[in-house]
Amino acid sequence: MASDEEDPVIQEIDVFLAKSLSEKLYLFQYPIRPYSMTYDDVTHLSAKIKPKQQKVELEMAIDTISPNYCRSKGEQIALNVDGSCTDETSTYSTKLMDKQTFCSTQAATNTSRYAAAIFKKGELHLTPLHGILQLRPSFSYLDKADAKHKEREAALEADDSSQDEAEEDVKQVTVRFARPETEQARQRRVQSYEFLQKKQAEEPWTHLHYYGIKDSRSEHERQYLFCQASGMAEMTELIKSPSEYLAMLMPPPEEEEIAKPVAPSSVLSMAQLRTLPLGDQVKTLMKNVKIMPFANLMGLIASGTDSTTVLRCIQQVAMLVQGNWVVKSDILYPKDTCSPHSGVPADVLCRGRDFIMWKFTQGRHVVRKEVASITKLPPEDVKDFLEQMAMPQVNKGWEFLLPYDGEFVKKHPDVVQRQHMLWLGIQAKLEKVYNLSKEEMAPKKPDLQSATPVIISGEQRVQVAKEKAKEKFGVLNKPSQRTVEKPNPATTTMDIANVRIKQEPISDDETEPMDVSQCDSINNGLFNGMHVDENSTDSLSSSLTRPKTDAVAQELKGFLNTTFKKHGVLTLSELKRLFNLHLASLPPGHLLFSDVSDKVLQETVLDCGCKQILVPFPPQIGATPEEQKVFALWELGSPYDPIRQIVLEIFSKNYRVRRAAIQSRINEEFSEEPSKQEVDKIIKDCCVTYGGMWYLKGTMRS
Repeated sequence: MASDEEDPVIQEIDVFLAKSLSEKLYLFQYPIRPYSMTYDDVTHLSAKIKPKQQKVELEMAIDTISPNYCRSKGEQIALNVDGSCTDETSTYSTKLMDKQTFCSTQAATNTSRYAAAIFKKGELHLTPLHGILQLRPSFSYLDKADAKHKEREAALEADDSSQDEAEEDVKQVTVRFARPETEQARQRRVQSYEFLQKKQAEEPWTHLHYYGIKDSRSEHERQYLFCQASGMAEMTELIKSPSEYLAMLMPPPEEEEIAKPVAPSSVLSMAQLRTLPLGDQVKTLMKNVKIMPFANLMGLIASGTDSTTVLRCIQQVAMLVQGNWVVKSDILYPKDTCSPHSGVPADVLCRGRDFIMWKFTQGRHVVRKEVASITKLPPEDVKDFLEQMAMPQVNKGWEFLLPYDGEFVKKHPDVVQRQHMLWLGIQAKLEKVYNLSKEEMAPKKPDLQSATPVIISGEQRVQVAKEKAKEKFGVLNKPSQRTVEKPNPATTTMDIANVRIKQEPISDDETEPMDVSQCDSINNGLFNGMHVDENSTDSLSSSLTRPKTDAVAQELKGFLNTTFKKHGVLTLSELKRLFNLHLASLPPGHLLFSDVSDKVLQETVLDCGCKQILVPFPPQIGATPEEQKVFALWELGSPYDPIRQIVLEIFSKNYRVRRAAIQSRINEEFSEEPSKQEVDKIIKDCCVTYGGMWYLKGTMRS
């Protein structure tokens, strides 16, 4: 009671809730305008709104006769935006920037706590706000001026190119059909910025009439800010019991659920993973990793978990391939799903992926074209399968990603036997589906990588060295025999037959790079684990290597001469691609199948009369080192060689040039100007054109 007497109630005010404008009332804020400088007296030329987006645009006049207005700047801006012509589409019809546009942004997305109040005759009337918008000047006219500038530049370039270049040849167009969209792809597309911008642009503008603050229509609309109800009976929103009013003022505490951060789909949270049952943990891990040794899997599972239980779980979601576990196909491609690349049904995808997995149980390497020809699957799907469990190797196809896990095979023979029986069942099914013969399904010769290396002890090496030393000592004691005795033809033939001459296999895939290794990566300079005696083969190497090397050089020069006479200018990457195509057309055992490294290839190119053109590639182009090495045949034996050499020299200082610059340089060098047809023929032999600019062949990035 004492407190009430100290703080008495002075006045009671009735509060009314007006609903007439609750869905139409907006609060406009001008954050860059002082409170004292309102826009009430400024002429409003137009107004429009997008109700769903709550987006408003107001067009207001600018006082061009104000002493603060720079008329020259206004004329310059109008000229940049509209150009010299004036029509209905012009932004500034008076050739003067005499108006500006204000565009709105939402200041608050949730306006349920805000209302506009008006106090009159002891009554407070509240109207809920539908939106709070902040209006700022829009500079879209600058974008229009920039677009006009780009159009003028494009027109000048088009005019320049139309005078200098003939009409380009008709190019073949590849037509592709759109792939069926998956649910995940559709969700990503709907959430993308481009899609949201498109949806916002689809909503039409609703044009409005603006009435000033002192207009009679504005006075009429302001009356709707007062509650129109006749009595308090209809004001149910403001009639509450004391307990309800107290609950509104002090709501009961609610347990706030902490929002967990959303990780990318490719990131797996180990903390969340270990909250799952063991079977789901193994399934989730294998589905994300796709291939894993059993030891790594045990390291990811919580410590103390029984390995037997994990083995039981992993056999339900994965298959054993070379001692490693690869996730089953039906886990990645469940029933009633399809390929995200081509729309192929899940059951067809599973058969094709099982075939690749089975091939890896037979050897370390798989050839993609062979798989595609048997499974009849699109190349995108076959590549997707191979990338999950293999990596490409030069001239060998795709090699299994992980090494053979012999430790697991020795430790769990019962699991290995069970998996072997499962693979036999899958093999029988694949034979029927793909109509394969027993010979095609029979395991091929095992790869050298999977074979167990033969280890020779140190004592054995010492014994072999002693025997060789005795043989050499015996030969040295008989110098007359060594000089007089003629070599036995049979022995010589046998020695030559035993010499291992490396032949590179023909690549099944044209896109795979050329092997440039200098020695066999498996033997690594060893023969059955022992170094071959170099002295014992010196005479044989000198008698065989030199003629063979000369023959290879002649064959390589012949290929390069023919290629450069046809193409004129080539990058190193394009030259290697053409060389691989040439190798694919040669019969097995041809001389060019010997090692031809990049260094040998480049040296031979320079020996053929070609020169390297040091084109200054811009850093943003992102060209690879092989693409930056450009070679051109310097002399063709033609009277136009000097002109051609000038064109090539120009590109040693410029990445791209205009046709007029080339013609100007040629005119400076020659007293008698060559004809335009001659220059055009030389330029087109060496260069390609795009957007009015000329590039050396192979240097223009698509």
